Amino acid sequence: MVVGSGPNGLAAAIRLAQTGKSVTVLEAEDTIGGGARSGQLTLPGFVHDICSAVPPLAVGSAFFRTLPLERYGLEYVHPAIPLAHPLDSTTATLSRSIEETSASLGADGAAYARLMGPLVRNADFLMGQFFGPIRVSPRAAAHPLLLARFGLLAIRSTVGLAKRAFKQAPARALFAGLGAHSIQPLETLSTGGYSLMLGATGHAYGWPVARGGSQKIADALAAHLRTLGGTVVTGRRIAAMADLPPARAYMFDVTPRQLLAIAGDALPPAYRRELQAFRYGPGVFKVDWALEAPIPWRDPRCLRAGTVHLGGTLEEIAASERAVGKGQVADAPFVLLSQPSLFDDSRAPATKHTVWAYCHVPNGSTVDMTARIEAQIERFAPGFTQRILARNVMAPADIERHNANCVGGDINGGSGDLRQWFLRPTRRLYATPNRQIYICSSSTPPTGGVHGLCGYFGAETALRRAFR
Repeated sequence: MVVGSGPNGLAAAIRLAQTGKSVTVLEAEDTIGGGARSGQLTLPGFVHDICSAVPPLAVGSAFFRTLPLERYGLEYVHPAIPLAHPLDSTTATLSRSIEETSASLGADGAAYARLMGPLVRNADFLMGQFFGPIRVSPRAAAHPLLLARFGLLAIRSTVGLAKRAFKQAPARALFAGLGAHSIQPLETLSTGGYSLMLGATGHAYGWPVARGGSQKIADALAAHLRTLGGTVVTGRRIAAMADLPPARAYMFDVTPRQLLAIAGDALPPAYRRELQAFRYGPGVFKVDWALEAPIPWRDPRCLRAGTVHLGGTLEEIAASERAVGKGQVADAPFVLLSQPSLFDDSRAPATKHTVWAYCHVPNGSTVDMTARIEAQIERFAPGFTQRILARNVMAPADIERHNANCVGGDINGGSGDLRQWFLRPTRRLYATPNRQIYICSSSTPPTGGVHGLCGYFGAETALRRAFR
């Protein structure tokens, strides 16, 4: 039995069904998908991604890549440029080619190639090592120097690593934008690892969008599950263990807060205290727009990019994320923006466009960041606001209403700092003291992102403990 139909819940169900187990997925909402859902948030005919919009980790997922999801209509669309990062006088671009990326970084190009080249060449191996629970594998023993080099770099802060590796603003800014996906102050140790791995995935796998919306990822997973004999039931909210039918094992694609509410009485007091100590991270404030025309970027290269990072220099982005770390909102926030309709014409009526963007805010913040986000876009695309047909605003509370796992607007299922990266939500990881109950959400390794690996490893744990 699986509670929750996000990518991790569906991945757990598929893994169990692959071994011949009878599996049912129960979803509280009327649509499946959790963080991989799409809908018409603004005007009829405009398809918006409600949470995840650009899933590079789905393409690189060691589990998803074993599934025939393309049979069920899943198609990834790759923009010409995965990522653009405009500055006031130039634009840094991350292309699939390291050589092209290096060429856009001027004097820092050679340093970028030296830093990223080995990681990109070994991206599959590194994804297998660091996107999951801590473990020593024969493959790891065969690559000790690579692992040691990556570990020494990844433990650094984004600010420290960027300043050591690069001399000029474009490369430093590009690196800072990647590190800001950690949703932590960029001076924090291990944020450099986010910069490295997200940059490497951009080169190795691209930063695509799913044609028709991220919902198509969830739909394909559910369709494959059904071919394995599994079932999915929507509109079935679980408030307590008594609401669940009998099962050999229960997989919960929920965060510690929901697990305590549902299954707290079935867990010992000491473990409940560990779950209560789990820390949630900052939230996000998100805006979706329906536009009458593409964003009028000052630099036309941005029109070739699926994702655009807005926030200026390393110093500016670091100041924005530092403010959030102190429980404040930034006056000039770092903004992550996706413009999928430039590459997927199913997202909007002819000649019209959809845009998705968010900035980081303190968990549960009630400050309206709409004007500040739009000001950052206007900074690099004068005239943007004149092209808006409609907008949909989602504050942290709205995001949590759409997906209860996003506590206070936290889209990563809990803080992803060094303390909670590998050992989350407790040292037991996916297991609980109750051999029937398991957690398989992004509150377990390898944290947030549409990759299904939390669900896969959670199911593997259940197979070892509950079904042997």
